[in-house]
Formats: sequence, C-alpha cells, structure tokens
Amino acid sequence: MRLRTFILSASALVAVLFFGGTYLVLDRVFEKSIQEEAAQSSRSMARLAFSNMYELMSTGWSRAQLESFIHGSSVATLETPFILRIFRSPVVEARFGTIEQPPLDEEIKRAFATGQDGQKTADNLIRYVFPLKAEQRCLHCHTNAKVGDVLGAIDVEQDIGPRLVASRSEFFRLAALVFPAGLVIAAFIALHVRRRVEKPLRQLQSSVEQINTLTDLRNVATGFAPIGIREFDDTFAALEMLRDRVRNIAVDKDILQFEIGLLEKFVITSEVVRDWREYVGRLLVDINQVITAHVLFSIFKIDDELFDLEVFWHFQPSTDSKALVERYIRSEIAHHPHFADTTEVRIHHHVVTAEPEVLSLDEDAIRLQVKSFFVDTPKIGGIVGIGVHSDVMADSTLRLVMDSILSTLMNVVGSVKAIYKYTRDLEYYATRDPLTDLFNQRVFWELLGYEIGRAQRHGYAFSLLLIDLDNFKLVNDGYGHAFGDKFLVTFADTVRGVLRQGDIFARYGGDEFVIILPETDLQEAAQAAERILAAAQAMELTTPDGGNVVRGALSIGVATYPDHAAESKDLFLFADNMMYKAKAEGKGRVVLPTEADVVEVFQGITQQSVLIIKALEEKRVVPFFQPIVGVNGHEVEAYEVLSRLDMDGRIVGAGEFVEIAERIGVIHRLDSLVIERALEVMAERNFQGKIFLNLSPRALVLSEFGKTLLSVVANSGIAPERIVFEITERDTIKNLGMLERLLNDLRFEGFGLAIDDFGSGFSSFHYLRRFPIDYLKIEGDFIVNMLDNAKDRAFVQSMQSLASELGIKTIAEFVEGPQVLEEVKALGIDLAQGYYLGRPGRELLPSSLWTPPAA
Repeated sequence: MRLRTFILSASALVAVLFFGGTYLVLDRVFEKSIQEEAAQSSRSMARLAFSNMYELMSTGWSRAQLESFIHGSSVATLETPFILRIFRSPVVEARFGTIEQPPLDEEIKRAFATGQDGQKTADNLIRYVFPLKAEQRCLHCHTNAKVGDVLGAIDVEQDIGPRLVASRSEFFRLAALVFPAGLVIAAFIALHVRRRVEKPLRQLQSSVEQINTLTDLRNVATGFAPIGIREFDDTFAALEMLRDRVRNIAVDKDILQFEIGLLEKFVITSEVVRDWREYVGRLLVDINQVITAHVLFSIFKIDDELFDLEVFWHFQPSTDSKALVERYIRSEIAHHPHFADTTEVRIHHHVVTAEPEVLSLDEDAIRLQVKSFFVDTPKIGGIVGIGVHSDVMADSTLRLVMDSILSTLMNVVGSVKAIYKYTRDLEYYATRDPLTDLFNQRVFWELLGYEIGRAQRHGYAFSLLLIDLDNFKLVNDGYGHAFGDKFLVTFADTVRGVLRQGDIFARYGGDEFVIILPETDLQEAAQAAERILAAAQAMELTTPDGGNVVRGALSIGVATYPDHAAESKDLFLFADNMMYKAKAEGKGRVVLPTEADVVEVFQGITQQSVLIIKALEEKRVVPFFQPIVGVNGHEVEAYEVLSRLDMDGRIVGAGEFVEIAERIGVIHRLDSLVIERALEVMAERNFQGKIFLNLSPRALVLSEFGKTLLSVVANSGIAPERIVFEITERDTIKNLGMLERLLNDLRFEGFGLAIDDFGSGFSSFHYLRRFPIDYLKIEGDFIVNMLDNAKDRAFVQSMQSLASELGIKTIAEFVEGPQVLEEVKALGIDLAQGYYLGRPGRELLPSSLWTPPAA
C-alpha cells in the first residue's frame, strides 16, 4: 500500500469512525434529553390540568361542565404530541356515578391502588400517570371518601418520535456537508506528507538497490533532507547511523569465504615445502580474487645480521616500484628495536603473473597502503615479518581482515619456510659431517656401492683408502675437544688440497677417514696415499697454550676393486685390515694388501659365516634389552631389543655378525628369531610398555618375511599396538615400493614404526617422506656432541622441530650423562636412551620409574 493511499484510507476510516461515534453519542444524549424534557412537560401538564379542574370544581360544577372540561382538554391536545386522559376512581363513581372514560389499564389501576404517580417509557412514548388524592377540603363534596383516597387520575402521554427523527435528519444533513470537507483536508494532508516523505524514501530505496558488495555500501550517498516530521527525521537519522556502523563492522562475504578457503590451503605437504615460493605466489593470486593486493613480501632471518627478503609481485613492477618497496622494507627493519643497525638484507623479487602489464606505485601508495607484521624476537631460520600492499588499507574493517590474513599467512609461510630450511639443512648434513663438511659414513657407503656398479659397467678398477689418525686420543685428551676438533678440520682441509677433483673424501667416524679414488689401480692408489701421508706429516698446529706444535700422523690401508673384493663390505674390510696392519707395523705408513693378506681375510669371513649359520640353526639368539625413558616423567616407557648371538659360549654383539648375516642372506632368519624370543620374554616378565624391534630393510623386502612376522606376533599374544619396528639403513634399499607396501601393511595392523639413527643418512629422509613414521631416533653422534658443538645442537633442534611439525615423537640416542639428559629435555625431545639411563642386558623389568645412578 502506498503512503498516500494509506493516509486517505486512514483519514476516511477515522472520519467514518468519528462521525459514527459522534452520531451514536449525540443521538443517545439527545434522546435522553428529550425523554427527560417530555417527562417533565407531562408532569407539568398533568398538574396544570388538575389545577384547572380543581378551580372549576370549587365553583360547584355540574356533570355537564365536567364532561365539557374533559372533552375540551382532549380536543386541546389534538395538534400536539400530547394525549390527555382523565379517569374517575371507584370512590367517586360510588358517589357521583360513572362517566365516559377509556378502560382502566395496569398503570391506572396501580395509581388507584397505591396513590403513587408513575412514569413509563416505551419506544418513543413517554407516559405519566398522576393520581388525584382526596384532601380535607375535598371531603365536603366527597362525603364517602377520606383524606388520602384516590379520587381519580390524570394520564398524560407524549410521543417524542417525530422530534427524534427530525433531530437525526438534521444531524445527517450537517454531516453530509462536513464529511466531504474533511476528506478534502485529509487528501491535502496526504499529498503534502507524501511529497515530503516519498522523496527520501525513494532515495533510500535507490541506495539500497545499488548495494551488492561492501564497497557499494561504503560508496552509497549519505545525508537525507529533513522532512519536518520528527518521527520520520529520527528514523532516517537512525538509518544513517546504522549504515555508518555497518560500514565499520561489515565484511564482504567474498573475503570471509577467502579466509575460509585460505585455511583449507594450510595443509603443509612435501610439495608445498619443496616449492614454497610457488605456494606463496598462488596465495597472492588467490588474495587478488577478492581484494587488490599488488605486493606480498616476507622476511626471513638467515644469520644474526643477515636477512632474506622475498618480494612477490602480482604483476611485473616498474624499476621505481621495486626501489620504493625495497626502501620501505629497509626502513621498517631499521626502525625495529630488535634488529641491528648493520643488518644486511638480500632481496629476491618474484613475479607471479606473467602479463605485459607494468605495475607502477608511488611513495604515498607505499606508505599508506602497506601493512606489515614483524615478530619481536626473530630466530635464525625463522620468519621475521610479512607484509602486503593493498588498496583495502584505507578501510578500517578490511584492514582488520587483512591483519588476520597476514597473521595467519605469517604463521603458515613461516612454518613452510622453516620446514623447508630444516629439511634442506638436514638433507645436507645427512650427507655431511657437520665438523669437517666431508661426506659422512652413510653417504660413503652409498657412494661406494655406486662406484662398484659404475666400475662393473665400464670395466675399470678403483681404490679405497682407509685412514686412521695416529695418537689422536692423546691430542684430544691433552689439549681439549675444541683443539681436537680444530685438528680434524685442519687435517680435512690439508687432505683436500692433495686430492684430485672427483675423488670422494669422507669422515667415517671419530678419527677415521675414507677416500674413494675412481679409476685408480693399486699402484696409483699407493702414490696417492703417500702424497696424503706426506701432506699430513707436514701439517703443523700450535696448541692453545702456544708452547707446542702438533703434527699429523696417519696409518693408511689400501684396497683395490676388483683385485681384492667385489663387494663393498669386503673391500672396506680389506682396507680396514691393511690400516690395522700399518698400525701394527709402527704407524705413520701406508700398507698395501699382499696375496697372503687376501687369503687370510677370506678365511676369516668364511669362518664367521659358518659360526653365524650354526648359531641360527641352534637358535642361540639372545635378546638384550635397553630401557627407553620418558624425559619428563623418568618412567621406563619402552625397551629396545638388541641382537646378540651365543657363538660357542661367547656372547657376540650385533656389530660382529649383522653385516655378514645380511651378505650371506640369513638376516631375515636372525630378525624373526630375535623378535620371537624378545616377545616371549616380554610376556614372561609381564612388561606393559612398548618394545622396539630392529628390522633390516633387506629382510623386509623378502616376500615371505611379512607373513612370518605377523605369525610370530600373533603367537606371542602381545598386542601390535605395543610393538614398534625400527627401520635401519645399513644398506640402500632399491625396492622402496615393496618396502613401502609392507610397512603400510604393518601400520594398518596397528604396529608402530620408527626410523633408527635419524640424520645419519640420506635414506632416512626418503623413509620419513614415504612411510607412516611414529618415532624418530636421533643419531647418537649428534646427541653426544651437542654440549660442545653448536652445530650438532642446531641439527638436533632442527630434527626435533621437524618431527614436532609432522606429529612424530623423538628419541635421543647415546644419552650418556646427566648434562646431556637435561639438554635433551630443554630441546623438547620426548624420550631418551643411552648408557646413563641403562645399559643393554638380559633382564626386562616391569614398568617402573628410572632412578639416576649414584654419583
């Protein structure tokens, strides 16, 4: 309904109700007034008639005079609304006889009987009956009466109907004149109000119809002209207030959907970590679907005073725009209280959208439309800050939304970059010795196997040198570990200087080093070894006290492929034997294998193989148990099972037989026997914790081993959830697909999985990416050295952070003292294992708290 229609209809309705109500009220009041007036006039007429009749009776009237009086009274009221009737009571009739009169009705009889006057209203007739009672003066004529007797009655009846009809007709006549005038006035008022109200209403409607986004709401016209009606003016003012408040708090649906979609993109996968810059670029493209954001930048702390600035441009920027953004970010860093004044920033620009459009920004746009966050205490390897250049910065509400987006992005991008850095660092140092930056032992074995394959394909020989520093323990103990480390680094640099490009130099462990000399026969290898020996002997290093000079001293063993062995383990064993022969002959020399040495080494390997097979056939496998303790509660939560063999009454450690068992193809029998016996002991001792069991990947890839493993566990009665299998890396496994299927099957059955010696080999990262791992056992060399070596501690921290990001528990190996345990706890590692917490033994005790050993 339109406003004017409403006003007219309301006015008409009000007029009808007003006139109708007025009519009903006035008609009732007027009718009541006429009734009272008629009653009063009837009483007056009755009394007047009685007075006249009494005066006439006082003169001694005759019967003829009486009848003439009654007839005259009736005739006198013919043209009036009154009817006058006079009645003679029985008392008078008894004395003077009857007269012609109407029949007596109930009212007359009542008046004769009671002597009381009476008034009755019926329809429009007002009737008054006035009884004539005898007084003392009346008794001289009415001798048969006494005072108070009713002698007669005067009946006056008045019809007020004509007067009521006339008054009502007059009312309607006047109303017919006034009602149209009221409608005209109402129509004029409606037109006036419509003109004053409909204009701002149309303005409001038009503004609302134009609002489709939050931007439209911000651009809608403001201000409504007052219309002079307070209520409407207050309403429009309230609407303007509502619009202003909605502007301050409303957020576009597209932006909210973008934030939700952004959360869905926060699943960090290996692809995201590997291609994190492309990931951030895609995020910038997604942001521009809902708001205009030209630049997204992130800052990472590389070193104490070195930062990497990654700038992502939606479109190709102009040279001036690049310079402006760089200058702005440098200024922000310089004014930040936690950054040094001499900060160096390396800047890398990335263009996300390859389009010809060139983006140009001015200084005001950079200053006013850039939002950035910086963390208070940046850490090396972590994100320092993040920012964005966007047009929404002028809007307070959208600025809050962008703050939320940037805060979330900083966490996500920081996590991605941190994992990227941790992974890169770990992958690098998984192949490197952190002290000397040489290849480590695990990579050496991989490269040695690769070199054997290459030599087989191309039909050439290569040699292996095994180097041991003579008397290094005296250097370490006499001048401290720091000087010992410096000595090792100096030695590594010295040897590098005399090697050919392409020679492979690795630190095998401690003071042992290995060198692979590709395409080198025994004679050439001997010459290379002599050069290394001479360079080391010429090396001099001044002790910390400045009073002594320490020189290098080496024992070098040499073996050549294929002259001395065709397998990597055997080749290493030959070189190792030659190195010990050099030490036995007086140290500081190079020893080459003779034919007698070849025969002696092969005989030793054959004898060991026979002893191992015999021990397995007689099931002389002895499981040893080493406790794994919770770092916080010091509760023995698990045991690791270590393999031992009873070889003719002598308990032999795994280092003496595992490699041979793998080479002769019986490692799967060894693993299954150890697991079977360990689970028996676990059930006998009623141990309720977890048991960690070592599995060789070479055993796992055997098709029947998985079935054997499940059968052994089922027969033991131990729940799979209490068993954790450790994957070792003694050899590189080529069939990772088969290994992955078996491990996934084990995980599906409820078994836990752990990576042993994590960080010592490159394969462990392949395992971590592909397999459903539950535990990481951090390589003990990092743990034992981290108190004295900041790099080792950083690697341990990186491994812990990486595991935490992936939801994997960590176990520190080689915890051999209380200080190491405290450091392990400080780094947030979950579990610990080592001689300080318990040496391997035959006994497996029920779950209990670990008690530190007495000092």
